[in-house]
Amino acid sequence: MALETQVIQNTLTDRFGEKTGDFHQIHDILTFEVAADSIHEVMEFLRDDATLRFNFLTTLCGMHYADAPSGRQFAVVYHMHNWMDNVRIRIKSFLPAENPEIDTVSNLFLSANWQERETYDFFGIVFKGHPQLKRILNMDEMVSFPMRKEFPLEDGGRTDKDDRFFGRTTDNC
Repeated sequence: MALETQVIQNTLTDRFGEKTGDFHQIHDILTFEVAADSIHEVMEFLRDDATLRFNFLTTLCGMHYADAPSGRQFAVVYHMHNWMDNVRIRIKSFLPAENPEIDTVSNLFLSANWQERETYDFFGIVFKGHPQLKRILNMDEMVSFPMRKEFPLEDGGRTDKDDRFFGRTTDNC
């Protein structure tokens, strides 16, 4: 018998209570939130539980919601896969802009190492306990995090382009 969405939700709610919530189905993937301070514990349970068996971390990425309410400006999104039952889940943990940090899961899933470094590099989200949290794609000297919404989309100091050639003119000629 395949692993049912309701079984996953009930198991997590019974075990973690208010630490998990907002369960809903999006395109056949159960999506839910986990409190940031409980992410390691919940993901370890998802991996080790004999019924759930989410043994593979497919994806880990950051999100920046610049206009979100306080405490929800950043999110770390995890996709996990249960190979035995071929079931996928999506987990979101929200973080405040003032202190975007969350526990590492690189000690649970080796694939998280690179993905957490990439998320730190582009969003500035700190993964507490990561064995080598430093930039991985951008220059070490960079002081900004380019995927944050406050990062400018274009360099205002460029003089080598003419906006008329890109359909961005405001005059009527």
